[in-house]
Amino acid sequence: MAEKFDILSEDFVPTAVINEPLPCPVINGNRADHEEENLKKTKVINGRGEREMVLGRNVHTTSLAVTEPESNDEFTGDKEAYMASVLARYRKTLVERTKYHLGYPYNLDFDYGALGQLQHFSINNIGDPFIESNYGVHSRPFEVGVLDWFARLWEIERDDYWGYITNCGTEGNLHGILVGREVFPDGILYASSESHYSVFKAARVYRMECEKVDTLITGEIDCDDFRRRLLANKDKPAILNVNIGTTVKGAVDDLDLVIKTLEECGFSHDRFYIHCDGALFGLMMPFVKRAPKVTFNKPIGSVSVSGHKFVGCPMPCGVQITRMKHIKVLSNNVEYLASRDATIMGSRNGHAPLFLWYTLSRKGYKGFQKEVQKCLRNAHYLKDRLREARISAMLNELSSTVVFERPRDEEFVRRWQLACQGDIAHVVVMPSVTIEKLDHFLKDLVENRSVWYEDGSQPPCLVKDIGIKNCICPAHK
Repeated sequence: MAEKFDILSEDFVPTAVINEPLPCPVINGNRADHEEENLKKTKVINGRGEREMVLGRNVHTTSLAVTEPESNDEFTGDKEAYMASVLARYRKTLVERTKYHLGYPYNLDFDYGALGQLQHFSINNIGDPFIESNYGVHSRPFEVGVLDWFARLWEIERDDYWGYITNCGTEGNLHGILVGREVFPDGILYASSESHYSVFKAARVYRMECEKVDTLITGEIDCDDFRRRLLANKDKPAILNVNIGTTVKGAVDDLDLVIKTLEECGFSHDRFYIHCDGALFGLMMPFVKRAPKVTFNKPIGSVSVSGHKFVGCPMPCGVQITRMKHIKVLSNNVEYLASRDATIMGSRNGHAPLFLWYTLSRKGYKGFQKEVQKCLRNAHYLKDRLREARISAMLNELSSTVVFERPRDEEFVRRWQLACQGDIAHVVVMPSVTIEKLDHFLKDLVENRSVWYEDGSQPPCLVKDIGIKNCICPAHK
């Protein structure tokens, strides 16, 4: 019989309150979900032939039903006891899954117990962070304090910037690109092929002409291809997304070279807008001495960073900073709020600024610098250990994202929550990733890998993905 709630323990939910999934066959000793009901499979081409991509389990087959209270529940307390049991078991599951969290850039090392006293309030920062609205239960002083902290980090004066705390990193990109489009309505959006998918989502939503620029083997934007595309469109302004850490390879685009390329192609500073997507590394780069600086002293228009990644906020959020002179094209007065609005969303989570303010205040610049150094050290440790085990691996300079050959077993991928693309996977080394966790992962990978290839088959060649110097396949060892 199939598990009753796949992401939890099999006895998590009583049979009476779930939608029972279809019985699942067992293949090679592993449980396989029913293809039509629980999985989506898509044929994809990755340059080395056709393969199936598993899109994930259909949660509807294992959903936790909402049931109506019985008429005597307020006297028996059965409903409250049941819900408490459900939540306790869910917490146990979260603790267990956190132990195997490696593939996504979230810092899980935090303690916000001091903020529990504020969870009883509906805190909403609707409208402009700098203009108090008629809604009085807000956290604007904390939000502006966080924005000032990032403004100092990215070197822009208080009177020269505008920003807000977003609901996620994607919203930061959507806002930054929207500002660019409003400044240059006929501009062309340029973004490297390894930019986050939200950048291309923005192009679709805003109906923008978009040029997808080639990348180097590292994942960094190829400025030669960028130059060719600029010269082919010299009559239109350029709106550019610069990656401060790409999604898969953790590559940092060379901001100075990008600006130089624009200038050499005849684009004056009043004919281009640069948005810097610093979702993860936007907060790490300032604390690496040899890293190129992301600063408003250069001709950039906006910078965004995620708050739930390196900072370690327990809910998705982000920070978006742009120049005050640009935001005027978006800003509208809203009488209903007695405020002004230039954000993407209406209501905004007023708790997120509290969490960000709390951790920024506790750690400070020096605390983040120590965490950055720890992450880079541990990333080099993982890369070196993988190569010692004769596993192809790459680590970009200034990055904590270790790219290596994709594990052959999808159950292994799911257990360690690895992010995969084609023949490669990655581990993002965050402050919560310890040497002990990396050793556990390495031991598990090496042991399973010996089984995967015991039939004489060979690991994939990753020359096209990570370069010949990083590939240790049989043809390049």
